[in-house]
Amino acid sequence: MFDMFYEIVFLQLELALKMRSTLRFNMRKTIYLLLITLFYPCVMMAQNVFAVNGFCIAAPDRNGVDKFVDFIENELAPAGINTLVLRVDFNYAYKSRPELQDENPLTEEDVKKIVASCKNSGINLIPQVNLLGHQSWAEKTNKLLEVYPEFDETPHIKIPEKYEWPNDDGLYCKSYCPQHPEVHDVVFDLMDEIMEAFEANAFHAGLDEVFYIADPKCPRCKGMDPATLFAEEVTRLSNHLTAKGQRLWMWGDRLIDASTSDIGMWEGSMNNTARAIDMIPKTVVICDWHYEKAIPTPAYFALKGFDVIACPWRKPEVAKAQVQMMADFKNNSTPETSKKFMGMMQTVWSSADSFIDDYFSPPVMDEKGSQTECFKVMTAAVKKLEQ
Repeated sequence: MFDMFYEIVFLQLELALKMRSTLRFNMRKTIYLLLITLFYPCVMMAQNVFAVNGFCIAAPDRNGVDKFVDFIENELAPAGINTLVLRVDFNYAYKSRPELQDENPLTEEDVKKIVASCKNSGINLIPQVNLLGHQSWAEKTNKLLEVYPEFDETPHIKIPEKYEWPNDDGLYCKSYCPQHPEVHDVVFDLMDEIMEAFEANAFHAGLDEVFYIADPKCPRCKGMDPATLFAEEVTRLSNHLTAKGQRLWMWGDRLIDASTSDIGMWEGSMNNTARAIDMIPKTVVICDWHYEKAIPTPAYFALKGFDVIACPWRKPEVAKAQVQMMADFKNNSTPETSKKFMGMMQTVWSSADSFIDDYFSPPVMDEKGSQTECFKVMTAAVKKLEQ
């Protein structure tokens, strides 16, 4: 490729020098071409190693939108972030389903500020609404099941006044029943409106840590294969987006067999959903999160035919190892498989406001790590690969 480029440049130089007496050739053009010739290899090497250099965080509160926009433009973009997954859930003033708005949600005007900032910064903005699982948290039932309790997969399990884990009910988060005949009328309204508001080409549906599925007491799901049920829901969501030229993103934990990998019940599945990996569309993008070690499951997803992104959280050494792991996978794969290792995405599990405050504060590292330092190490490691 370089040889062809050099040949073109030298031919242009030769022609220009022959014509300079008659066309008053500007010598600055000659110098410019020479500079391009000299530095072209450096420019090529500086191209992005990964298609995705991502950042995932909760959408800001209304009073934090301007602060968040400033962070996008002055920190995320200069750090090389080109993809922002924004966990919106019910923090938006839905017009199609106003009953599902959280208190004081983001308005369309607020969202358009974030959209414009991302466009100006060259960042692909992807909204997230947790679907299937994560319909409750601790003592709180989230909006979908609060407003539509009939969608609850396990209505017989009550949210406790004081939540503790573990518990006799195996309650981590509630799920909606994917077999309820009316649930997708609501879900698709949310998806369609949020995609339009964010002017997005992809949607993140969460789909992680689904512990309640095919419950034996559910009149619609009892006796069903959890893998088939999970795959049908992923496929249903993906097909809805694909029909509009959009793409589904999801977390990958429910597609990993925890019993054979010894990964555990959080980063892998112990309720028989893992076989769904062979039943869902290959267009789905897998966000493969591992927070304690750089576990090589991205190779598993890529060899199954999926585009995959490795996701750290708060351990800088894990993020650094994941960056190198993904680069090694790309470099040691066939061209077809190599492109499936899309890159990295830092995950943040605090509010946007608190993350930004911590980001500009002196670093505090404890035995659990630091998500701000993890982010800085991840982006620095990616930039080092691109040098």
